Amino acid sequence: MACFPSSMSGTDPMPGGESHAHTRAHTDTPTHNQKGIRGGTATGDAADTGRAVTTGTATGTGTNSRIGTDSSPTHDRDTTNTIAAPEPMADAEIERLDRAPLEALQLARLQETIRRVAASSPFYRQVFSDEHLTPDQFTHLDDIRKLPLITKEDLRAHYPDGFLAVPREEVVRLHTSTGTTGKPKAIFFTRGDVDRASDLIARCMAMTGAHPGDVFQNMVGYGLFTGGLIFHYGAEKLGLMVIPASAGNTERQLELLRDFGTTVVHLTPSYALYLADVLEQEGLDPQKDLKLRLAYIGAEPHSDETRTKVEAIYGIRAYNSYGLSEMNGPGVAFECPCQDGLHIWEDHYLVEIIDPDTGRPVPEGEEGELVLTSLTREAMPLLRYRTGDLTYIYPEPCPCGRTHRRLARMRGRVDDMFIYHGVNVFPSEIERVLMGMPGIGRNYQIVLTREGSRDVMQVRVEVERYLFDGSLPHLQQFQRQVQEKVKAACLVRPRIELLEAGSLPRTTGKATRVLDQRQV
Repeated sequence: MACFPSSMSGTDPMPGGESHAHTRAHTDTPTHNQKGIRGGTATGDAADTGRAVTTGTATGTGTNSRIGTDSSPTHDRDTTNTIAAPEPMADAEIERLDRAPLEALQLARLQETIRRVAASSPFYRQVFSDEHLTPDQFTHLDDIRKLPLITKEDLRAHYPDGFLAVPREEVVRLHTSTGTTGKPKAIFFTRGDVDRASDLIARCMAMTGAHPGDVFQNMVGYGLFTGGLIFHYGAEKLGLMVIPASAGNTERQLELLRDFGTTVVHLTPSYALYLADVLEQEGLDPQKDLKLRLAYIGAEPHSDETRTKVEAIYGIRAYNSYGLSEMNGPGVAFECPCQDGLHIWEDHYLVEIIDPDTGRPVPEGEEGELVLTSLTREAMPLLRYRTGDLTYIYPEPCPCGRTHRRLARMRGRVDDMFIYHGVNVFPSEIERVLMGMPGIGRNYQIVLTREGSRDVMQVRVEVERYLFDGSLPHLQQFQRQVQEKVKAACLVRPRIELLEAGSLPRTTGKATRVLDQRQV
């Protein structure tokens, strides 16, 4: 099965549809030792012309579904149009490179990176000395495990420039990420680092159907946050008209969206839902009064059900973007038109999945913590960096034809998990349940408190107006349904508070989904 952005008829085309019937059955994210089930069939052909954008056609019918134990609603797309549009591959030769030459490229870049950091990075000079290692001992990709894992605490402990591997004169940019305690993480960029980061974003955007002629409104923060600037430069490289709107000022955002016919946006999923509330209050229809066709959502954990809700509201394709400042910002991994896992660009990153408790590698297809090694960074290469994000590698190749492996949607962060009555709970699991239920609105919050010696979890969730029909039994019945759905997914029974739309606080940045007010 091939996955293509589609060229739809009409004055407001919506890319991302397929020529085959595409139904996504939403699923529980696999836990340890549990793998997702995917499958599909289709016929088609595509022509590869090297680095140029390739063209292809596809006909036939088929399915691409993910099947789980939860019978959440399916999300059907328009399949009435025959595809006659390019399959975007900005770097076709690299994106389709066979595994053997791809791994050879990784090894060559890893060896060069190791030589540089062993000679130039104060932190890694000490590591190689302490571990009695030399660069010539790294002859296979698996040899990376000879090095210790590092964490954000190492970056903070060696702030500001203990990881810097080039002279200060070669640094053209500094980004920092704030911490709740102690020093921030300082991330340095050379001109080459900035160029490669924007190249990867251009690759990601082309893969999902963005092209010259699109109007790109960048609705995330600029400044010390890498997401805004890197996306900006990548969109410009691809030839889009960029509106650097930054975050916030929703009234101005709407004005820009309408006045300039914005077709592509980059924003957090929570802000996409908040923006929908504002549009509704202004009496505007997102599908009729805007020209959007693509959204890139990230910067905060979110479920596939949240993505589906965003797509349904705006009538667009919304693609999951993954990145982190330590690895050059956004564009580390990205969804292709199949929207089934994120391709991690293995010509730039070496991937490991480890058991977060033991640090040992887990089998492919099993969930664990994502560990990344940068292969092309100049200013500040990081080797075996623990991201704190929980995911797994899909064991099978992607139907789109790209050979770079796929990561499952991040289930959450190791440090996002909280323990409630002895059960490990991930907020993303609760979100998946809520956003998959008809009648649930666009905002929720999890509040943890303590009553005496007992922990209490309350899920405050906004619901659609039709549920407030004056019938208390109806509301109580729906409340019980929500409670039982959450219990089935998370093995805990929280209190459920149903609220009218607009009751919970909104944010133009990352949403605060969990308020832990327990005092030990």
